[in-house]
Amino acid sequence: MDETQKPDVPEGVTAPAQNAAGGQPAAPPEDQKPDNKTIKNRLLALDSWIDSTIYSLGAGLRNAWDGFVAFTERFNVQGPARWGVEIASEGMTWGAVGAVLMLALAIPAFQETSDDWLKRAELSVVFQDRYGNVIGERGIRHNDTVPLEEFPDHLIKAVLATEDRRFYEHFGIDIAGTFRAVLSNARAGGVVQGGSSITQQLAKNLFLSNERTIERKIKEAFLALWLEFHLTKNQILKLYLDRAYMGGGSFGVDAAAQYYFGKSARDVNLAEAAMLAGLFKAPSKFAPHVNLPAARGRASVVLDNLVDAGFMTEGQVFGARRNPATPVDRKLDDVPEYYLDYAFNQVKAIVDTLPKTYAERSFVVRTALDPNIQKAADTAIRDAIRQFGKDYGAKQSAMVILEPNGALRAMVGGTDYGESQFNRATDALRQPGSSFKPYVYTAALMTGKFTPQTIVVDGPICIGNWCPQNYGRSYAGRIPLTTALTRSLNTVAVKLAEAIGRGRIVDLAHAMGVKSELKITRALPLGAAEVTVVDQATGYAVFANNGMSVDAHTVIDMRTPNGDPVWNFDRNGPKPRRVVPEKVIAQIVPMLNSVVENGTGRRAMLPGVKVAGKTGTTNAYRDAWFVGFTGNYVGAIWFGNDDYAPTRKMTGGTLPAMTWQKVMAFAHQGIELKNPPSLEGQPPPKLDGAVAQATPLEIEGAVMRPVTLSPVAAGRLLRIEKLLREATLEGPPVRPRPTAAIDAANTPAGN
Repeated sequence: MDETQKPDVPEGVTAPAQNAAGGQPAAPPEDQKPDNKTIKNRLLALDSWIDSTIYSLGAGLRNAWDGFVAFTERFNVQGPARWGVEIASEGMTWGAVGAVLMLALAIPAFQETSDDWLKRAELSVVFQDRYGNVIGERGIRHNDTVPLEEFPDHLIKAVLATEDRRFYEHFGIDIAGTFRAVLSNARAGGVVQGGSSITQQLAKNLFLSNERTIERKIKEAFLALWLEFHLTKNQILKLYLDRAYMGGGSFGVDAAAQYYFGKSARDVNLAEAAMLAGLFKAPSKFAPHVNLPAARGRASVVLDNLVDAGFMTEGQVFGARRNPATPVDRKLDDVPEYYLDYAFNQVKAIVDTLPKTYAERSFVVRTALDPNIQKAADTAIRDAIRQFGKDYGAKQSAMVILEPNGALRAMVGGTDYGESQFNRATDALRQPGSSFKPYVYTAALMTGKFTPQTIVVDGPICIGNWCPQNYGRSYAGRIPLTTALTRSLNTVAVKLAEAIGRGRIVDLAHAMGVKSELKITRALPLGAAEVTVVDQATGYAVFANNGMSVDAHTVIDMRTPNGDPVWNFDRNGPKPRRVVPEKVIAQIVPMLNSVVENGTGRRAMLPGVKVAGKTGTTNAYRDAWFVGFTGNYVGAIWFGNDDYAPTRKMTGGTLPAMTWQKVMAFAHQGIELKNPPSLEGQPPPKLDGAVAQATPLEIEGAVMRPVTLSPVAAGRLLRIEKLLREATLEGPPVRPRPTAAIDAANTPAGN
């Protein structure tokens, strides 16, 4: 083309300019850039492309799906076979859902296990009294010294026939046995047959608690499958025989045979084996030392099971029916079961404070228990209920005895541990009535606004529509504060609470050792809040301890079975602190002494020593208390009924004070008598009336308590022990064995 020739340009369109250097078109001027209409056209083109692409993709997918459907039509099943395919398909779907659900439920169960689950030791404690004599055991002691093949064949058969006949056939869960148990229970209208296999019961014993919840049953089932996968049948059976609780503090068949029959499980006969096998279901109910007729009846059921299961014939069990097992007589053991339960809980709390690296789980614990005082308390309460319980309409009682420093010398949690293991001294919340008033008066004295001689007015008072009245529905007018407490006047206690504030009273009671929750109500100063017997004993111990805080403790010393020290109360226990000023103690203790010598607590007076304390009686006579102390001991006692049924007008000054007096009179024999703080040197009271005529408490035919070591004698024995140790170091390396008396002398002062 000729340079001078111009290209054709449509009419109305200007040809782009060319730059001088390369002959390329120059950039259009600003007024010639794409306008909004051009941008809109381009966006419409993009939108059109997206729509067409999606349409094409959808058409392609439809064609592919039609092809797939056409292909699958070849496998279409018609007729009856279609139902089978549908069922199988639904089964696979719901099976997958069920598998996911089971996995979700199994994870919490498997978390209960650990790498050392089989070797993991449970807490095991051997308890001694204050003198070093063994008084009992708590916890689980793994006893695997008897191999499974050495257990008698009739013992194994008795257990299997009663607990799990298809043990060697199922996979850990006996579905047929469970279904059979459900039918039997439905027919009987209650639980008469259990459905858990031995593996399930072992899973519960090893990993779970006894709570009756669906969650626990689900965990139990999964753990049973887990055990079946990790152990053989014989290993599972051996663990079950060694770990199951058999009553009487015994764990395992061999320990139970030793406890009930005084022999190894290797040597039990068929009748004894049947009685042992019957304990797995309910050891507390069928324990022969608790209820021998029930134990023999249960053993007869086990013999029936042996015949029904085909393990033995009627002729083989005939001899065991004619000659039932006779256990060792345990009635004279006098094991302080309630005390040991409470001590075991305290040991567990101490163990939780030990370093996590501490691996020892077996301990020997010397407690503060005084076996003579414990027997006296047990005997006095049994005699009181037997002699006066029917007349007063009272069936239960509980008692706690401490030394002023908090060492727990005796505890009675009920009239019969075999009948009920519920500890009423530590777990029963009951209204203390007027025995709560010393906290009110002490709080008032601590404000400095009141003294024992302060004149108060005993007259009507109403708070809203609540108008408390005195016991005799009369008023005394203007009287000193000491007289008001001596006569246990309700209106004065309420007026004091109004003057100082109820919150101050609650704070003081908690500081003095009351651990129960105290709800602030109008009737709080009259003892409407609920406390335990050990609460009251601990609170009053502050008075006996000259205002210093007290921790009610059973554990004096903890050691390993090899004798290595672990924990000592004097070294590791809580340190006393001032709770009530000495000036206030010097005021409140004489006031409480006046209650005993001049008021409602006269039946609690002791020969040769001053007593301070307070009675307590609640509405409708549901609860009756006496809480008192000397310079030697503090004691709290309660009488009433478990179902809160009212008694027949029993007050704290009657049966509770009388029983307290019998126990304390025995406890104060053979020791150096001490008056309460601020009463030192005062002459003992003159006994008269019912107190003077009270018969001494007889313990196993003796009326005198065995004489115990005085502080002077204990000091001398300690010096003798020191000389013996020095002589041992200088002489032959043979250490003389300490006597029981020297062991007692090692007890810290006051323990």
